[in-house]
Parts: sequence; C-alpha cells; structure tokens
Amino acid sequence: MTETPILVRCGAASHTGLRRRINEDAYLAEAPLFLVADGMGGHDAGDRASAAVVAEFARLVGPPALGIDDVRASLRRARSRVEAIASDGRAAGTTLTGVVVAEVGGVGYWLTVNVGDSRTYRFANGMLEQISVDHSVVQELVDAGVITGAEAGSDSRRNEITRAIGAGSDGQADYWMVPAEPGDRILVCSDGLSGEVSAERLREILDDESDPQDAATRLIHEALLHGGRDNVTAIVVDAVAVSGHDDLYDTAPAGARRAEPDSDTRPRGGARGDL
Repeated sequence: MTETPILVRCGAASHTGLRRRINEDAYLAEAPLFLVADGMGGHDAGDRASAAVVAEFARLVGPPALGIDDVRASLRRARSRVEAIASDGRAAGTTLTGVVVAEVGGVGYWLTVNVGDSRTYRFANGMLEQISVDHSVVQELVDAGVITGAEAGSDSRRNEITRAIGAGSDGQADYWMVPAEPGDRILVCSDGLSGEVSAERLREILDDESDPQDAATRLIHEALLHGGRDNVTAIVVDAVAVSGHDDLYDTAPAGARRAEPDSDTRPRGGARGDL
C-alpha cells in the first residue's frame, strides 16, 4: 500500500521531573508509531530497558501502516533485549503503550498496544476516553469493586504493576483496533502525567491547544506544576485525514474493539504466556 491510512500531525515532550535525577522514560513519535516506554529498575537498568524497547520499534518507522504481526514480532525482540540487560541481576523492566497506524479494508485504524500502567487516551468530540487498561494492582482492585476509581489515585499500591516487559514478568500485551476518525486526538503518556493531572484537566488542555506540540509541552508543564514527582512524557497525535472517510469531522466517536478475543486483561496468574 502507498497511501497513508491516517495522515497525522504530532508533538512530543519529556521531562525528568522535579524529584528524579535520571529520565527513565523513552518515546518514539515517528509515523507510523507513537509509543511511550516508562523504565523501571533505576539508572543503568530502567533507562536502558525503555531505550532498548523504543530502539527495537524504531526499526519499523517508515511504512504508511503496520499490522499486529509486525508489532508482536517487535515486542518479542524487545523483550529479549530487556532480558539481556537484566542478565547481570538487575531488575530491568519497562512499560509500553501507544498507537500504531494500521489499515483494514481501506480504512485507517489506531492499533493500540499496552503493557503496564502507562496510558493511551483518545480525545474526540470534546470527550476523553482511556483506551488502554492499566496492568496494576489498584486497577484489579477497582475492577473487583474493592476500591473506587477515586480511591485508586491515593492508594499506597498505585505504583505496583502486574505486567511489564522484563522485570521478571512474562505478561502479554493487550491490543485494541480503534477505527480512526478525522479530528481524533490521541494522547500517549507515562504515569508521570496521568498520576499528577486529572482526566478532566487533561481533557481541558487537549481541547484548548490546537497545535499538538503546544499541547504536549503544556501537559508536561501541568504535571510539573502539580508536583512533578516522576519522569513525565506525553505524545499528542492528531488525525488530519483518514482513508475511508471524507475530511469532515465525524459527529460521533468511534468505538474500540479488541484486536484479538483472547487478549483481554486478566488478573495476575491468569494471563497467558508471552506473545
């Protein structure tokens, strides 16, 4: 295929934060991939892990679109690279989340991938929805009805994740295929943003800033104003035009569906093996 299924504009920004010395976040914002990795394990482990994952996916930059098999293969290679970093006993690991431009039947899709608690959102028609589902202890407690979503933000276990790339985890990634619409705005971020800034404030900033780079920069500043306790990274991706659609903005948000029926989020211990 030669035509780009989703013509995009994007902006990205990252900051060490106000309390960390090293930025363990890494990101890729080059079509057709828009990904954020949040490393864990400390300097020379977490930062190397996130950088290795992003470097592996950077090999896919260039084509107008990719498929789920491309992403799965890169994820397998990325996991091997992170495991090699951890071979000296360091608990290297990283999250990964974001979107990849895909095409199905001549229509552009956001192929969303997620491992861990970094997040991917879709802003459309004034509404902000979280596409990804956190792989975290507090998310499992929310799903089980033990705590509320409001309580999750202050729970002492909020930084405990249940899946990662590396760090002793073999939990699989979740995938969603989201039909793209002209006017879509995708936000991909580390938990240094979502943990500091409320969903309503994220929505307001995405609505206020028309330029994606200005939006990404302002989101980082907002996280710093709210404490900047962690590394913080944000990518903002706008769908300027989508194959299979005219250039008028649609009036109804597109729904998301799982890419695979067996890729639903499962509690710890119930996840299937590596992809």
